[in-house]
Amino acid sequence: MSSTLHQDETFKNKNYAEKRIAVRDFDGCHFDNCDFSAGTLSMVDFVNCMFINCNFSNLKWNGVGLKDVQFINCKLVGVDFSVCNDFLFTVSFKECQLDFATFFQKKLKKTKFEDCILKETDFAEVDLTETIFKNCTLEGAVFEKTNLFKADFRTSTNYTIDPEKNIMKKAKFAYPGVLGLLNKYDILID
Repeated sequence: MSSTLHQDETFKNKNYAEKRIAVRDFDGCHFDNCDFSAGTLSMVDFVNCMFINCNFSNLKWNGVGLKDVQFINCKLVGVDFSVCNDFLFTVSFKECQLDFATFFQKKLKKTKFEDCILKETDFAEVDLTETIFKNCTLEGAVFEKTNLFKADFRTSTNYTIDPEKNIMKKAKFAYPGVLGLLNKYDILID
């Protein structure tokens, strides 16, 4: 089955909510104010694409590739990135809401999360080497068997990370956020 190619196109104000988009390649495309909520993307490849003000809440992926894809001011609540193709998987997020999203076992080396809300986001067994969390809220985010080598949390808040269950070497933290590394000890700090 051959796929339909969309190259250097702009899609504005499109409503794909609860719809299925299948067997397509998007290269260098921009999506502005599009709604993909509760829909399905199947066998779709996005290469060097940008999504601005888009809603992906509860979107289902099936054989989707995200290669150098930027999400800006997007709602990605409940999105399961762990099922996306691993080949050249590269994403970045700015001013996005990623509550209840999952990245289980993904490689997110050098990924940038900027001004994002990541409430109860699953980063279990994820490689977050040199990832930057700039001004992010990580309340209830799951870090277990996660590689945080050189990850930067200095400007982020509300995270709880167990240093005994994660690789923490050279990770960067700042006060008061660093106190999230001590939560499991149930100690009082003045």
